[in-house]
Order: sequence, then C-alpha cells, then structure tokens
Amino acid sequence: MAQVTVFARRATIDRHREALSAAIHGAVVSALAYPPEKRFHRFIGLDPVDFVYPPDRGDDYTIVEVSLFEGRTVEAKRALIAELFDRIRAATGIAPHSVEITLFETPKVNWGIRGVNGADLALGYTVDV
Repeated sequence: MAQVTVFARRATIDRHREALSAAIHGAVVSALAYPPEKRFHRFIGLDPVDFVYPPDRGDDYTIVEVSLFEGRTVEAKRALIAELFDRIRAATGIAPHSVEITLFETPKVNWGIRGVNGADLALGYTVDV
C-alpha cells in the first residue's frame, strides 16, 4: 500500500496537480513494483499565510509524504526518493531544492483497508522489494 499526500501552495497544486500525480505514481510503480491501477493521492493546497517555509525554497515549494506498509528495502526506498525528485522536476519544472519527501512506514496491522485489517489483506502484489 502507498498513500500519497502532497502539500503546496494552492496555486502550485492548481498548476501542477495532474503532472505531479503522474510523476509520483510513475515513481511509485517503478521503484516499488507497485500495481499501476493502485493510485491513491491527496492534494492539499494551502494559502501562503498557512504555509511557512524558508524563502530560498521558492513559491513552488512542495512536500510529498508517502505512507507505506513496512517491508521495502533501503535500496527500494532510495530509488523511490531519487525517482520522485527526477520525475517531479521533469514533469513540472519544480527544482529538487524546492521539494521535500518523507516516507512513513508502518506495519500492515496498523492499517484498515476494504473492511479488514491490513495484516489480513490479500494484496495481489509483493511489498518486499
């Protein structure tokens, strides 16, 4: 499972939503061998007064948070972060200096999905990549 939340200024989200979604999903599918049909993205557009960060990050400063089942290797997580930076830059022009990425891993037992505990869920794909 990979749930993605993207935070940025509202204008940045409005301008880049589709490109960000495609870039992020492509990185997740590639780096984590994730099923292409599983896209779970939330975009949180913030007013400038509600989004405080250092001025050197620029107006397109974007935070990408990915919630995952634990089990991916260090190599897979490093590949995901590298692909996210590369694909976001290619798709939107947002420089890596203006992007922050955080991966949050939790045990499957901490998730509830489709009416069952995540530990009991038949995924149809592997997490151990």
